[in-house]
Amino acid sequence: MRRRGVTVILGALLTALLAVGVMAAPLPYVVLKPGPTVNTLGSSDGNEVIQVTNAKTTQSAGQLRLTTVNVQSQVELVWAISSWFSNKDAVVPRALIYPPGQTEKQVEQQNAQEWTQSQDSAVTVALTKLGYPVQTYVKGVTAGSAAAGRLRPGDVITSVDGARVTSPTTLTDAVRAKPAGTTFTIGFTRGGQAMTAKITSKASGTDKTPRLGVEIATKQNAPFQVKIDLDKIGGPSAGLMFTLGIIDKLEPEDLTGGKVVAGTGTIDDDGNVGPIGGIPQKLVGAKRAGAQIFLVPKDNCAEALKNAVAGLPMAEVATVDDALTALKTFTSGGTPKPCSAS
Repeated sequence: MRRRGVTVILGALLTALLAVGVMAAPLPYVVLKPGPTVNTLGSSDGNEVIQVTNAKTTQSAGQLRLTTVNVQSQVELVWAISSWFSNKDAVVPRALIYPPGQTEKQVEQQNAQEWTQSQDSAVTVALTKLGYPVQTYVKGVTAGSAAAGRLRPGDVITSVDGARVTSPTTLTDAVRAKPAGTTFTIGFTRGGQAMTAKITSKASGTDKTPRLGVEIATKQNAPFQVKIDLDKIGGPSAGLMFTLGIIDKLEPEDLTGGKVVAGTGTIDDDGNVGPIGGIPQKLVGAKRAGAQIFLVPKDNCAEALKNAVAGLPMAEVATVDDALTALKTFTSGGTPKPCSAS
């Protein structure tokens, strides 16, 4: 009996140890949790988030908060079980966040690049809304090229065959769409004076691509500089809130109306707001931060409605203009366009 009792005890102990091992073993999942929110109109770590030099800025009574998601990358069964029963966390396959073939470091580097691009696009869109449109200008002219003697560095290209040039690709695509030897009417400004030039494209390179022989780039003639100083956050999802923050700082009008506004969404150079991940966690984080309304990208609305947080109204936005309209409506006491499932 004594030997049998020892065997039973050892068996029970082994079972318990195996159970502990299973509970502590890493799983192929990650846990998404509500992350911190940041007021783009305020400071972080003692530094202003949005910094403007050579221009007067205004101080708003409210807040424009970007929202984030924390990713718990090492998940044990005990944590997974806890998060499965949580109404604010989400357990998702690890491959959704860290694709096969990519290390965590590589994903973090990609997120950092997207973070920088989102800031650049936010500045571009904000300056455009403030009256400083993107201009396509001549950065250089190749000697002996089709444009030599007709265009100069600094010329701002405005049109090609009467069609407005809104970006370098507009001009490049127009030239490459027709065979070498085609004559184009190029509209441009030089020293503020509108001018035109007839330029016949030439075949260039081994592929005989039609070219004018100019190096073109973009600029916005704002008399001030904008810098965003915020580290330790990655991805493109803060683009919309950065855009609104820049506009608010440089316009006399207080976009917040003294309210706490939170939101999320990517932004492209044309001002379109794109969908993001982690909307359920961002809604929870926004509510915790005292948000009184949440700006939701249109393509995230269906998911947002399924994860609505009590006491936090949501406004649907597809463009930066939608967001500005929503803010104006909300701060004047109205109800912005709500999220719809369609």
